[in-house]
Amino acid sequence: MGKSDTATPRERYRAQVRTEIKEHAWQQIATAGASALSLNAIAKQMGVSGPALYRYFAGRDELITELIRDAYRSLADTLGAAAAEGADLSGLAHVLRGWALADPHRYFLLYGTPVPGYHAPDDTTAISSEIMATLLTACAALTQGAQGAQGAQGAQDAPFAAHLEKHRAWAGDHSAPPAALHLAMSFWTRMHGVLSLELAGHFTGMGFDPDLLFAAELDALLP
Repeated sequence: MGKSDTATPRERYRAQVRTEIKEHAWQQIATAGASALSLNAIAKQMGVSGPALYRYFAGRDELITELIRDAYRSLADTLGAAAAEGADLSGLAHVLRGWALADPHRYFLLYGTPVPGYHAPDDTTAISSEIMATLLTACAALTQGAQGAQGAQGAQDAPFAAHLEKHRAWAGDHSAPPAALHLAMSFWTRMHGVLSLELAGHFTGMGFDPDLLFAAELDALLP
């Protein structure tokens, strides 16, 4: 029996109101950005008083944190499910792009400009670490084997790869070798670089297909 099956009517109502508040919050973010998020404005849209909403979220930062948790959880679960079905690093890249294109505002809340004055709690970082662990596992698999060994050795000899081996806190307790660390970091920066430019509209009017650019960057990245 799930938690929702045992919830009291009051708990179900509270969950429904919190969901409605978050829906209005996403609408605000889509219109004016996360920095303009306002519980009082949401209360007005819902036809209730400002103090009434503070019974569900203590303030703007708590609401933003909940939205970030939801977004990270969605991406972690999406990539994790793809990996469980056998997606390799290339497959995960396209899953990442599809997730980002499906909801650019959700993507930018995680990977866009930080919200002024807001500091995410540690548990959001823990969820984001799941995402990186999935990518590190895919990178480790890709840099193994006869063909990957040559590329792995070259990556391991690179100065930045040597640096990463001593500065791997971002990888958590994952046992990925230096070549996989280097590939994961390159993947993360290059794929997000292309995605961020595309979603922000910087390719509009340039006359090329961003999908093909993403695929070309991915091909150039893979060993």
